Parts: sequence; C-alpha cells; structure tokens
Amino acid sequence: MRFRLTLLTATLLVSQFSQAKTTSLPEAAAIADSVTNAQGSAEYLALHNQVQHSLIEAIKGKHDKIERSQLEEAKQGKPLTDKDWLKASGYDFGKKANQQAGIALLGAFSTLPESILDQNLATVENINLNATAAQRQQALIDAEGQNYLYFLADALGPRLGQAFVRAYNKGELGQAAALIKASEVSTSEAKKHFDYKRPFLIPANSIHLVPDSAVVNDNHPYTADGGSFPSGHTNAGYTDALLMAQMLPERFVPLVDRGARYGYSRIVLGVHYPLDVMGSRMVAQRNVAHYLNDPAYRKLFDSAKQQLRTALEKECGMSLKACALVPAKTDPYAAKPMQAFYRFTMTYNLPVVNARPSTLVVPEGAEVLLEAALPNLSAAQRRQLMVKTALAGGYPLSGNGEQSFWQRLNLHDAVSAARR
Repeated sequence: MRFRLTLLTATLLVSQFSQAKTTSLPEAAAIADSVTNAQGSAEYLALHNQVQHSLIEAIKGKHDKIERSQLEEAKQGKPLTDKDWLKASGYDFGKKANQQAGIALLGAFSTLPESILDQNLATVENINLNATAAQRQQALIDAEGQNYLYFLADALGPRLGQAFVRAYNKGELGQAAALIKASEVSTSEAKKHFDYKRPFLIPANSIHLVPDSAVVNDNHPYTADGGSFPSGHTNAGYTDALLMAQMLPERFVPLVDRGARYGYSRIVLGVHYPLDVMGSRMVAQRNVAHYLNDPAYRKLFDSAKQQLRTALEKECGMSLKACALVPAKTDPYAAKPMQAFYRFTMTYNLPVVNARPSTLVVPEGAEVLLEAALPNLSAAQRRQLMVKTALAGGYPLSGNGEQSFWQRLNLHDAVSAARR
C-alpha cells in the first residue's frame, strides 16, 4: 500500500514544542539513566536481571556458554516463536517494495550540509564518551538482543514485565513473537544507497568502543560493520516496540519510549549517529502503519494480539489493566522527564535546517498508529491530534511532505495529551 497524502486544515505556524525548553545532552543522559536498571529499584533490578539471564540462555541454546561466533546466528527459535503459524498464512510482507519506500522517505539525508554532519559526529562522541557504566551495559544487552523481544519487558513494569518474560520463554507468545520480528524491514539496501561511514571509522574520531562485559563477557570491544545510515538495530527495536504498543495499549507510551531508548543505546556504543536513529524511527513508523492498514496483515495481527493478551493475563493472575499498573512515583518509563527525553531523541539537538513555517501533511492511514491507544477518537480526531502535538518543522530529514510528517510525528505526546 502506498500512502496518499491528506492536507489537514491546521497549519503549524508555531508548534507548541518549538517553544519548549531544549534538553541538554547531560540532561538527556540523566533521564536515560533513570530507566537504566531503574536507578537501583529492587523490583526493576530483578526484572533487568531476569531479562539479561533469559537473553543469555536463549543465545546459548544447548551450549554451555556463549561464544562470540554464536551471536551472528542467534535468533528466536522454538519455543519462543511460532514460525509455522506465520508460514502457513502465506502472507507476503513485500519487503523489497518497503525497502525502496524507506530509501525514498529518507532522501533528505543526501542534501544535508556538512555543518549538520559535523554536529552529528560531535553528538555521538559526546554521548558515547560520557555514558555511564550502566548505560554501556544496557547498550550491550540491547545490541546482542536484537533478534529477541526481551528488551520490551523493561517498559512493561516489574509485574507485567516478568509475566511477559515467563510467557515468552514458555512459547505462549509464539504468534506475536513471529509476526513482530517478521514485520521488521531490513535497512541493508538503504545502508548501501546512502553509504555513510560509521562514527568510529571517521578519521580522528574520539569514539570509545565498549568492551563486552554483559553478554559474551569476553571484554571484546563491541563494533559493527556495513553502512551507518539508517540504523538497523533501531529500526528493529522501534518496530518491535511500536507493534507491542498496539497489542498492549495499557503501556503504549512507555513502549514507544523504550523504542527511543533502544536507539539511544546505539549511540552509547558509538556505532551510530543521531541521524541514523532518527531516520530509523521515521521508517519504522511508516512501515508499522503500512502493515496495520493491510486487512490481510491485520487478521494475523489480531490473532497474535489475542494470544498474547490471553497468555499475559493468565501469567499475571489478574486483568491486564491491573497487571500493567505501576505506581506513578515508581514508574520511570511513565515519569514526566521521559517526555523531554523522547522529544530530545527526535532531533538530538541538531539544528533546524529550514526554519520556514510549514503546513503539516498527514499521510492517509497514519492515524492507525493511535487507534489502539485512543479507541474513542475518530480517525479525523487522531489526525488532528498528530498535528497538534507534532514537532516543529525544519529539523534534519524533514524534506517533502511525507518526510516531514514522519520526522515530526510525536507519538509520545499525542497519546499523553489525549489521556490527560
């Protein structure tokens, strides 16, 4: 499906976020720290340890320990995923067409001035060099867990998060596990197209490659190959988080925030730039909306969602609404500072390229991304909400109408504003 563009009557001459206080790099890092092991909370630390242990056990498989050579082949297998169910459906994900759509969506990258690319490198160097030990450990777990869904538990809260890990390990979420991972659209063709070198390969860079002390635990410096733009890990992480948010709208905002935090991990490791992460958010949003608007995909999605919600409710021993509830003062992913963090990750404080006021153009069907979280709103109301809460225009990667929309779309604030 190709999105047609619908022009909303509202014009964002001055976005409410264009006047918002800018979050500095140290402030963003402190917020990221607040959801990294949840600052020593016993319940969240137990969840973090459960996630890390389950990930390592999944990668190990039948081996006694993880060897570095195993990481490339590590992926969901039985009992975690129900690939037979998905294969039997015969659904065509149209990956090649979606890859080309992603390249077109990110076309504004090729016109960015050198000054933006210079700041792009300076920002990743700053975040990478000043990252805490806890952030680096989280980034390593995120990186090596790319082919699994364990990281999503972080955003579900201790009770639902632990239920999620237990159900996932038992194979009770097999349909969701299969569908979500199959819905990721590879960024490999885009990487070849844009041919942007990774930050640690730029001459005279100051990147610190982080030794692995979390997964393989061999102190081998974490690195990556291939092009840098856009980020494949972030594309996977944001796709997974956004689809899970559609299945568990009770934790919609924390899950979307986890997608943003996952992208931040790539910068902590020094293997991606802010622009790589920003571009992948745009592409993942577009791809998820594309699939959710396809009736054939939606049939699979609804089946997977029902299986997941039934299994989690059983594991919780209570309603999902109750299981997902975490006291506000002890829920870092739902805390007010995460609003500033999410907004920060939309731009990473890169400067505006074009400051001229612009009318927001909303792709028809994009409002499906708010359907699960805001079921009482009409499609028109969801589109209006997307306009009202959008990022100010003109930041890097905002090119034509569709590019600008996906760059400016602020799902965190759209849902938060409607739920107040």
